Amino acid sequence: MSRWNVADVMTIGAVSVQEDTPFKEIVDLLEAHGVNAVPVVDAFERVVGVVSSADLMPKIEFAGDDDRVRLFESRHTRQARGKAHATAAGELMNAPAITVMGTTSVVAAARIMESAELKRLPVVDDMGRLIGMVTRRDLLKVFLRSDGDIRREILDEALHGLVGVEREHLRVEVDDGVVTLLGTVEHAVVIPSVVRQVERVDGVVDVISHLSAVADDAPRQYRPPVMF
Repeated sequence: MSRWNVADVMTIGAVSVQEDTPFKEIVDLLEAHGVNAVPVVDAFERVVGVVSSADLMPKIEFAGDDDRVRLFESRHTRQARGKAHATAAGELMNAPAITVMGTTSVVAAARIMESAELKRLPVVDDMGRLIGMVTRRDLLKVFLRSDGDIRREILDEALHGLVGVEREHLRVEVDDGVVTLLGTVEHAVVIPSVVRQVERVDGVVDVISHLSAVADDAPRQYRPPVMF
């Protein structure tokens, strides 16, 4: 079954800075390109870190503040206070950068963003060199697939070869990404597997199953006998 990967949705040729790029130039780049973060690259275009607008805010937040460490001050606040005095990307960046490759699936990229609480990821080649950027908004492009494309993939790939599933006994309807499955399969125990397989198809919003089985052999919950 085909799966969309980062290369299918990313922005190619992302703007970047080097470690010696001055603070104000970073601000100018963010504004000029309408982005909230830029990768920091070395002389070989390898990604070494990322600078976001959040890394620039301490310059405003702690303007005119002294450098004394406060009692019970959190590590995050101490780091932010340090960035208030930074003048170049190398002092501002978060490193090492979390990156993905173009061959990374959109599912894996989404999980990385969620677990790391990131809104964007630099995309690198097998040498670690920057080739683009992917954002949460980019990953949502999978839901722009047409209903026809989704239906064809379900019938031709997702359900192909599943034991106990015959294409001629199924009807697949797709409406705005919501898939409705109708028809029969050989055994009831197959139905959950069919639903999960369809859910994995890129662009599927939800799956509604009206499938029935020729042989009702689904496991039943044990019910103890009623004692009188």
